[in-house]
Amino acid sequence: MDTPQNTALMRALVEVPGPLPTSGVVHITLPHTERFTVVGNHLAQNAALSTVAVGFAVRIQSLPQGTEVGIKALAARFPEGEKLIAAALRELEAHGYLHRTRVRLPNGRMVTRTVFCNHPEALLRPRPAMPPHQVPDPRAAPASTQAPALVTAPMPTPARDTPPIAAPAPIPARTPVQVPAPVPVPVHAPAPVPAPAQAPITVTVTPHVPVPAPEAPETPAPPPVTDRPVPAEPLPPTPPAPHLVPPPTAPKAPPRPLPQPRELTPGLRQAAVALLSDLRRHAPELVLSEADIERLAPATATWLERDAHPDTIRRALTTDLPQPVKYPAKFVRHRLTVLLPPPLPGTEELAPARSRTVVIPLQTCEGCERAFRSRTPSLCRDCRTACEQPAA
Repeated sequence: MDTPQNTALMRALVEVPGPLPTSGVVHITLPHTERFTVVGNHLAQNAALSTVAVGFAVRIQSLPQGTEVGIKALAARFPEGEKLIAAALRELEAHGYLHRTRVRLPNGRMVTRTVFCNHPEALLRPRPAMPPHQVPDPRAAPASTQAPALVTAPMPTPARDTPPIAAPAPIPARTPVQVPAPVPVPVHAPAPVPAPAQAPITVTVTPHVPVPAPEAPETPAPPPVTDRPVPAEPLPPTPPAPHLVPPPTAPKAPPRPLPQPRELTPGLRQAAVALLSDLRRHAPELVLSEADIERLAPATATWLERDAHPDTIRRALTTDLPQPVKYPAKFVRHRLTVLLPPPLPGTEELAPARSRTVVIPLQTCEGCERAFRSRTPSLCRDCRTACEQPAA
């Protein structure tokens, strides 16, 4: 038995117009009639994007609107892992194809709004103005109505002393004014070569009768439509979406220093070393080396100096351990630093504050030997009054 050949592919190769290349890829292009997505070469041939990012861009572009395109949703739909998908989405976000922002719903819930643009470079280019013959007329009927087209017939031939009106000159748009005019008479004008399915065109001829316009508030006329394209203002560049979570390359804050006791006595050091060495009995994941115990002993002694019971320290270091504990020494250092309790208050600080009554001492009057209360030795009130009356 020979190697099986795809006869359909061989017939398609025969039908390819022109000579086939001697090397390289040969394209057999068949027109799509359903289930296809248009992808630009700016994405398919983008050398700055990885093949995985380009593949996920095509996959996201082919999905209908409203489809979940988060990391977990794409991982459940496609065989790639979450890390590979996250890296591909970050590449697309850096090149402007993907925008992810955090928004708050009316009910207070925070969700991620994902927007995908199939050609982000086109957003930064100025858009060309619409040709004059494609500018929609606000006075025209909507396309959904089946009203016959109204064409204004040309005016009668003017006199010789009147200069002729150039036919191709564009007529500026005027503001419609409600003017009582005679009833238009519809005249059916036969088309030069009518198409079989073309509807008859109704031509409305309005005789030129000078009618005085009523007094109406003047409305500013819109700018005239000209053949010259109006340059469109370039769109401002889209600002990057704010990152609520710092990127992995952001500089990290320096770690907090280990707490140090006021006085590291031999008793405190020995108790701290014994407590750290005993952690593996209660949590087999927390196996510390001798160098780690020597480094963490002052921080543990600080807890003991602040009257923390050894069971309290052991419970703070072994409760709710992550699985697995990759770096036991760093984990213990973090908890000893972050969960450090404050010093216990003294009895004087815990006692409620009492209001002190100020007692003024007794003094003896220098004039009448009467006792009275005063902060300084002096005369009583009667003696001061008697001394002030002769002076007055």
